Amino acid sequence: MASPNQQYHATSKPVTVNFPFFKKINLYTLLLILFLCTFSYLFGSWRNTIVSIPCDPSKPTTTVTEEGKSLDFATHHRAGDLDVTLTPEVRTYPSCNVNLSEYTPCEDPKRSFKFSRHQLIYEERHCPEKGEILKCRIPAPYGYRNPFTWPASRDYAWYNNVPHKHLTVEKAVQNWIRFEGDRFRFPGGGTMFPNGADAYIDDIERLIDLKDGSIRTAIDTGCGVASWGAYLLSRNVLTMSFAPRDNHEAQVQFALERGVPALIGIMASKRLPYPSRAFDMAHCSRCLIPWAAFGEQYLIEVDRVLRPGGYWILSGPPINWKTHWKGWDRTEDDLNDEQNNIETVANSLCWKKLVEKDDIAIWQKPINHLNCKVNRKITQNPPFCPANDPDKAWYTNMETCLTNLPEVSTNQDVAGGELPRWPERLNAVPPRISRGTLEGITAETFQKDTALWNRRVSYYKAVNNQLEKPGRYRNILDMNAYLGGFAAALINDPLWVMNVVPVQAKANTLGVIYERGLIGTYQDWCEAMSTYPRTYDFIHADSVFTLYDGRCEMEDILLEMDRILRPEGNVIFRDDVDVLVKIKKITDRLNWNSRIVDHEDGPHQREKLLFAVKSYWTAPADHQKESTTSS
Repeated sequence: MASPNQQYHATSKPVTVNFPFFKKINLYTLLLILFLCTFSYLFGSWRNTIVSIPCDPSKPTTTVTEEGKSLDFATHHRAGDLDVTLTPEVRTYPSCNVNLSEYTPCEDPKRSFKFSRHQLIYEERHCPEKGEILKCRIPAPYGYRNPFTWPASRDYAWYNNVPHKHLTVEKAVQNWIRFEGDRFRFPGGGTMFPNGADAYIDDIERLIDLKDGSIRTAIDTGCGVASWGAYLLSRNVLTMSFAPRDNHEAQVQFALERGVPALIGIMASKRLPYPSRAFDMAHCSRCLIPWAAFGEQYLIEVDRVLRPGGYWILSGPPINWKTHWKGWDRTEDDLNDEQNNIETVANSLCWKKLVEKDDIAIWQKPINHLNCKVNRKITQNPPFCPANDPDKAWYTNMETCLTNLPEVSTNQDVAGGELPRWPERLNAVPPRISRGTLEGITAETFQKDTALWNRRVSYYKAVNNQLEKPGRYRNILDMNAYLGGFAAALINDPLWVMNVVPVQAKANTLGVIYERGLIGTYQDWCEAMSTYPRTYDFIHADSVFTLYDGRCEMEDILLEMDRILRPEGNVIFRDDVDVLVKIKKITDRLNWNSRIVDHEDGPHQREKLLFAVKSYWTAPADHQKESTTSS
């Protein structure tokens, strides 16, 4: 027998040993092993089938979890079964106190009052320190129901979901909101449009064209319950509404319950969390912002986020003050001075006043700064900003200088590039890409990304065909939106997507998203989002946890997702399989049902998907009664 140390020489013959008996045994053994392996493989494949896509798309898709339970994407708590509360089993992440059911970590009134009242700095974002972050789950109020489906949600919201009647009294004359039995009704009124937002928008449309597709994105500063944005949706105008968390309790929360895009925010000392040249139209209806104060920085900030040729619409004080000054409880001189100051600032920004008719005034930003720079040789107020990044807008101080527009050759050129009209602009190559301002992102990159997300969303709908059912999801969040491909693939569905570009992302692509006619915001996912609990019906998280690996705790991001996701809301995580396994361990302890699903290209991809459903649970009935009484 050859020694284990015997060297092999290419010229020598190998030693062979014949064992006929073992040859015979090996043949039977091999056949048996082959049979067992085949059976085990087939049985294992059947046992671990991750998702079953039904032939009949009308049947709701369910996914079988490892525990044998069905992963159900449908809702079950629209109007009944309201006695469901937490089951008594012990969980790693307990329920927070019911008094925190509307907790907004970075706009917490208790923390805010520690900061300066000057320039309303106390109402800006002030997030908890690492040791102050809550490790519990925010409860829904007792009796919480899934919101009305769109478009009914524009006009109705359940009282139990936002149990506040204050606005029904304070704004009764203005037709903001009415309480009717178990629900609120939104007549569509506002402070300056008591006859309804639709009629008010009709008045605006007589002054500028809202239907030719040139106006797609809008921003509403101090939005109330967002009726202006709600009624613009029927005209294919997508509005980012924002208002502070102040004495008008829950105004942004009402907007979100209505299925209208909104964020908590304020014009104070920091830039708004949007890129430059984002909005085709900006609006203020008695928003009480001191436009000419603090070095004129508020109108300068509106100028930064307005697209070249964009419109600024102002109604309410001081517009038409000669008619309303007594009702506004202000002197004629005071209102006249305010209007003159606004006119002066707008003029210094090179805006053109298009019209003032009754209670509405409209200015237009120039399409480029050629003439404006000529005028700056005469007056330097405000000066142009030195070279900086006009898209930087996360905890960035407002400036009292005019943001430069991209250079042009002629007076007819649109700075930064002219956009196609909606809906063509959705899939046209955005100017920020075609002009090469985003390193490494080309027209080909954009087109491939668009095709990729069309295919991916089709796969999502095959796994969870609730995505194809109109009304099942209305408010959707994409936590790492890149070029907005996910939102673009859903454009024909009755929903809207808040596209987030994380501040840690390699490329600042939020400007591209707005050039496509979509909306979004900047966000650091190591902090809480500026929104109320239960904002979103559906959350999409593409490579978020790989991006934030080592930056902050995975559980803190997941607890924030749990806070802003509605009961029975859905999540799709897309990430490396090892990351998804870690995520699943935590979501199991959040009482979510979930299942890891193969990549759309098959099982051999390391990137996989985790489909998850947040369980329905609320605060117990007795605690809710105590909370209602105390409030």
